Amino acid sequence: MKRFLMMLAVSLMVVLLLAGCSNARNNTDSNDNKQLSIVATIYPEYDWVLNILGEKKDNAEVMLLVDNGTDLHSYEPTAKDMVTIAKCDVFIYVGGESDQWVEDALKQATNKNMQVVNLMDVMGDTKKEEELKEGMQTKKEIIKKEETEPEYDEHVWLSLKNTQKFVMAIADAVAKADAANADIYLANAKSYSDKLSALDGEYTKTVKNAKQRTLLFGDRFPFRYMTEDYGIDYYAAFNGCSAETEASFETIKFLAGKVDELNLKNVMIIENSDGEIARTIIKNTKNKNQKILILDSLQSVGKKDMESGQTYLKIMESNLNVIKEALQ
Repeated sequence: MKRFLMMLAVSLMVVLLLAGCSNARNNTDSNDNKQLSIVATIYPEYDWVLNILGEKKDNAEVMLLVDNGTDLHSYEPTAKDMVTIAKCDVFIYVGGESDQWVEDALKQATNKNMQVVNLMDVMGDTKKEEELKEGMQTKKEIIKKEETEPEYDEHVWLSLKNTQKFVMAIADAVAKADAANADIYLANAKSYSDKLSALDGEYTKTVKNAKQRTLLFGDRFPFRYMTEDYGIDYYAAFNGCSAETEASFETIKFLAGKVDELNLKNVMIIENSDGEIARTIIKNTKNKNQKILILDSLQSVGKKDMESGQTYLKIMESNLNVIKEALQ
């Protein structure tokens, strides 16, 4: 009910803002209306778009909705966001449980030629349900899953193989929105996809030559798509979308036992984690000397990171170096 009332209030504000925007557009230069407008919900999509646009970046206005490190799972659109989406030429979103608000946003669309890319739709039957792995902290949402529709793992951008498909789908959408420059967008997408493919090959080679193939996370685990791409096994305190922050004694004991059993030298966490669960796991192992390594799930990239030159490819390259160390 709370979510419904929030979306109703946003919808009413959108109507008022759209009316104001309509009047404002009547006084703008016609050339301004020709600029391509693209909205991406998360940072990976945003960065892919910039690579697709290439030399045509200045001809487009690209907006990132979930910025400044806001978690995708807790994002709620503002009325201004809804207006921006309603008018854009291309809208890109993940399509998971956290994007339930998108349906309302698209109903408000004033651009009837809008191109929409739903990443999970692009994946088709290859998308995966959230997994309750052995030893993982049980959460109420997972227990209730049997009574509801499947909840799919949203972290699809962490697979380089998936990303190659996403980039081409987005390029097709941008090309349809701006047919005059279609060849440029598709060529840029192909060039960028080749870089993704090359990095994918490096991941494959790294895992093939690794001494062991298990990662253990004292944290949430949003890397299922990545690990399944390369045949990496894993254990974790929580699943990728869990809101839990404290692990039970049973979970800690199980994970510490796995560290000892597999003789793991490292315990993994994701970016922005306080590392407390990982430290507790290490304290409960026999040797108590494991190192904590950070794998970046690209969920916390903010404006400062982008301004400093951070990119999707750079972060995934850094993750590869972390995996090399973790699997030694």
